[in-house]
Amino acid sequence: RLRVGGQERVPQVLCLCALLCVPRVRCEPIRYSVAEEGESGSVVANVAEDAGLTPAQLSARRARIASADGRQHFRLERATGRLVLAERLDREEMCGRSLTCTLAFELLLENPLQFFRVEVAVEDVNDHSPVFPEERVTFQIPESSDPGLHFPVEAAQDLDVGSNSIQAYTIAPENEYFSVFIRKRSGVDMHVELVLEKPLDREEQPEVLFSLIATDGGSPPRSGTTQIRIIVLDVNDNAPTFTQDVYVGQVLESAPAGSVVLRVVATDPDVGVNCDISYRFSQAVSESQLPFTVDATSGEIHVTKPLDFETTEKYELSVLAFDGGDLSALCKVLVEVMDVNDNAPEVVVSSFSSPLPENTEPGTLIALFAVRDRDSGVNGEISCALEDQLSFSLRPAYKNYYELLTVSTLDREETSQYLVVILAADAGSPALTTTQTFTVNISDVNDNAPVFNQTSYTMYVRENNIPGVLVGAVNAVDSDAGPNAKVTYSVRPVHPTERDPCSCISVNSENGHVFVLRPLDYEQVRQLEVLVSATDAGSPPLSTNVTVRLLVVDENDNAPLVLHPAQDSSPPSSELVPASAEVGDLVTKVVAVDADSGQNSWLSFHLLKATDPGLFAVGSQNGEVRLRRPVTERDAVKQKLEVLVRDNGRPPLSATAALNVLLLNGLSQEHLPQQELAVQDEDSSLTIYLIVSLVFVSLLFLTSVAAFVACKVCKRKELKGGHMLYGTGNLQSSLADGAAAGTLPHTYCYEINLTTGSGNSEFKFLKPILPSVPPQHCGTGRGVECPFFLSLFSFLLEGVPQ
Repeated sequence: RLRVGGQERVPQVLCLCALLCVPRVRCEPIRYSVAEEGESGSVVANVAEDAGLTPAQLSARRARIASADGRQHFRLERATGRLVLAERLDREEMCGRSLTCTLAFELLLENPLQFFRVEVAVEDVNDHSPVFPEERVTFQIPESSDPGLHFPVEAAQDLDVGSNSIQAYTIAPENEYFSVFIRKRSGVDMHVELVLEKPLDREEQPEVLFSLIATDGGSPPRSGTTQIRIIVLDVNDNAPTFTQDVYVGQVLESAPAGSVVLRVVATDPDVGVNCDISYRFSQAVSESQLPFTVDATSGEIHVTKPLDFETTEKYELSVLAFDGGDLSALCKVLVEVMDVNDNAPEVVVSSFSSPLPENTEPGTLIALFAVRDRDSGVNGEISCALEDQLSFSLRPAYKNYYELLTVSTLDREETSQYLVVILAADAGSPALTTTQTFTVNISDVNDNAPVFNQTSYTMYVRENNIPGVLVGAVNAVDSDAGPNAKVTYSVRPVHPTERDPCSCISVNSENGHVFVLRPLDYEQVRQLEVLVSATDAGSPPLSTNVTVRLLVVDENDNAPLVLHPAQDSSPPSSELVPASAEVGDLVTKVVAVDADSGQNSWLSFHLLKATDPGLFAVGSQNGEVRLRRPVTERDAVKQKLEVLVRDNGRPPLSATAALNVLLLNGLSQEHLPQQELAVQDEDSSLTIYLIVSLVFVSLLFLTSVAAFVACKVCKRKELKGGHMLYGTGNLQSSLADGAAAGTLPHTYCYEINLTTGSGNSEFKFLKPILPSVPPQHCGTGRGVECPFFLSLFSFLLEGVPQ
């Protein structure tokens, strides 16, 4: 009722005022019905047709649905005028076990303002099976119990109502001892009892096991089962009895913990321990979830937790009474919670637009919200106001709905964000208030391209890198906001004529990390250049390019390569050294190269193995092999050397060069080249010296062959089993014939390598490879090799001036 002019007026006066002030107000609601569990989008009815409207009018007059609780269970399709489900409806969640479940809302139209009240009845479907509070129930029944004794069982709970609720209880398998008795209690509730049909005999059967099945009336029907265990005892044949089947109590929602709600009383005609009664809640709901507790001795029910009328208005409890023999009785307790003013207003936002473009016109609707207070009476009346805001205004829309509008031009460069505070206060004493803050962001246009923090980037990667290695990162910043400031990175061709960018470099589109996708070889590629593009997410997008230079750092991955002496010949070439050579004379030079660069290519030479390690020395920097001491007769004619060539990398790599040195008598120091020699190949000069040499050989052979052969044979016996380049075993018979005839089968040439500042000329001999031939024997008939011709032939080859 409302008080107007000092007198109370009935609610019909308000309806009359609404009819006079609001055009086309329909007092009689439009009613529909819909089954629960319908899919979202299911059609309920054509509300436009029932309201006498066309779909065009719905769109033109901005038709919308408003409900008192703010929840939108239904959605209006303006184009067709149909009312459809906005979400799946659960009747049990919305209305519990109430027989009727009606959802009411208003259909609002503007220009002119008009509303229709719509009520939708949610019909129950059989979507829940009966559930017993306990999976197993145990009874202890004395064997002296008479037939006809009833044992209460906590009834199964079915959230469905009407014909879909529980309709019958059965026992399976059927037995001769028990049957089910059902009686209605408090309207639709069933009281289930097991009835003893035949006296029990503990000595014959100490336990009886069966299932109690609850079946509802749905189609198809659903059922729930609990296991019943009967333990047959002696003596105690009376169960407790409550003074009432149903207890009803009331309590204020502000009642403190420990307050007494009511007391339940049960009596037992037995005596002794069998009449000691204790109370507890049934296990249908865990006691820890309830805001109540029951005293086990007195039966008083106390408040244990804060109550809230707006959350739960009524509690339905089941209390069990047990005597000393574990016989029990069950009663129902209804606790009604009384409302007090303890709720502040609530602001429910229906729609909110943010961010706003900075060119938004004044009068633009940016938010629609409703205010409500779950309290009733004066405490539920609400007023709204806007706190200190000049750019926005508040306008009532309909009933408890308000609109938030812009009233002036917005400028993002001046203010990029507004905090709009709505104050809602009820009319209670003292008044309870609630504030709702709308954060309105002002959006910008995409007018700034990303900017890199460097004009170019230089990154390094070691050669033979693992695929996908991270070598660095690029970073660009966009001064715009929101999506316009989101920067993505990509690789583009350096030159516009290129179709595809470099395939070995990739950039993470999110964070700008630069990766090398495949191993690089410093000896093949020493640097790469790519363009990295930073593009924002605006429309249209803006981008900026930057050059990324990738430098490949050399690794020590190439071992030294020996160029001289050649290591691919078999057997290795030999160097000739006269026995009269002096200390420090150059024997040969090991020449090697390394494909790496820097200190990885610095080479050092070391004598690794030698027939006589003290006879030769190797220059660590230039690879020169020189005599370390004079040659003696005790020295072996054939000296084998192995030189180690090592680079300066970490770890160092190395190679070995094998060479043979022949120590020969009859060669003087003057035959060894000690100065720069020019490469010449004059056939006429060579022929003259060959003729002179042959004449000299003939004369020498006639005068000293006997003495010379005897001396040389003794010295060469130790070399009989060894391999010599210039022994008879390495000469062709044609060479011997050619020497005797005064001609040579091959032309010999010297290649001269000179270095500035060297005390002696550095050179190497390039000689033809002579295959092995069978050894030649002297004319004495003994199997002794003839070194004379070999020494003489070597002398001729080395002593002929060029």
